[in-house]
Amino acid sequence: MGCGSCGTGTPNGCKSNGSCNTGSCNRMNVHDWLWNLPISDIETACKVVEVSFNQGSRKDYYRNPSLQYFEKGDLVTLECTNGFDVGEVSLTGELVRLQLKKKNVSEFSVDMKKILRPSTEKDIELFEKNKAREKDALTLSRVIARRLNLDMKLIEVEIQADGKKGTFFYTADDRVDFRELIRQFAGEFRLKIEMRQVGIRQGAAKVGGIGSCGRELCCSTWLTDFKSVTTTAARYQNLSINQTKLSGQCGRLKCCLNYELDTYLDALQYFPENADTLETSKGLAILIKKDIFKNLMWYIIQGGAMHYPLTIRRVKEIKQLNLKGVKVDDLQPVELNTAKETEHSFVDVVGHLTIGNLEKTTQRNREKQRQGNRNNNPNQQQENQQRNKPQPPQQRPNPNNRPPQKPNNNNRNRPPRKEN
Repeated sequence: MGCGSCGTGTPNGCKSNGSCNTGSCNRMNVHDWLWNLPISDIETACKVVEVSFNQGSRKDYYRNPSLQYFEKGDLVTLECTNGFDVGEVSLTGELVRLQLKKKNVSEFSVDMKKILRPSTEKDIELFEKNKAREKDALTLSRVIARRLNLDMKLIEVEIQADGKKGTFFYTADDRVDFRELIRQFAGEFRLKIEMRQVGIRQGAAKVGGIGSCGRELCCSTWLTDFKSVTTTAARYQNLSINQTKLSGQCGRLKCCLNYELDTYLDALQYFPENADTLETSKGLAILIKKDIFKNLMWYIIQGGAMHYPLTIRRVKEIKQLNLKGVKVDDLQPVELNTAKETEHSFVDVVGHLTIGNLEKTTQRNREKQRQGNRNNNPNQQQENQQRNKPQPPQQRPNPNNRPPQKPNNNNRNRPPRKEN
């Protein structure tokens, strides 16, 4: 689905179908797959609308008491504690009811704010004016926080559409005493200040960026539920415990480590338990890896360097023999069909290729191309045939039939030659 709201001011978004780079237009974008669901009774229809703020970085639910029809992307004026705010409709209909059930929010809650009206031109003008202040306010707020030596990181500033309230989102590891900070903010920005602390992952979602996979961060595009991620998920997937590779831009373990964890856990159910070591006559075989794709278990004999891939059936047989006190002589590893690497011999090619040879080859190719063009041109073929026709031999002029020469008038006035 193409983005519907572009940060550059393009009407109805840039329609880039998921590859927009103009300010995360697709942040938290949701496809309403129930928009054409026929509703027989209007009284039973969902009277709640999902509204997004700051290009989807924050979402909230508002009641639609007048049952006005809103489409995705419409700007609406909302009820607030000390004024009004402007947001963008991101979801309507029955899908909102499913989202409320997922987040344990009552549809008939008394504390839920309501939609006042569709945004007028005056509301939108005031909204854009105050939104333009957010970038400068964020820069100045960071300067003030650093001046007060506060161990916190300001992520985002959201100013209400009417310009009466400003919400400052920040992340911090410990408790922060920002009483003096609020006084300076209130005197500098002339707003009612609200400080809201968010987690490290939520802070990275607001900033956004590109992950190691080459795509936009999951937390800034679609992921809303942040589950705990531990190194156990990496061990189940046979990943090396490298903090640099396993950490995301937020400094925590990547959320995508949980995506395939259930698949690995289901596949590991068929592997035998308590098979970390096997007793052999050559020594103790230690388990180093489980391959769920080939159903193999890799062992290495203590003190050796060779790896032995064993099937699950063979490991169970050896384990039963060890329980009886029998040590196997041969592990019977599986022979893997590995492609043989071809040995490449190095040849000294210095001097074999020169610029002159390349120029001759290029000139020869051009001549062949010209000859082909001539053969394909019918007019050129006729000219070539006329040129190739044998011409009659030309007759040489007879010296006896030469035309009479004209007398030379220059000899008349010349004096006679004297004889010695």
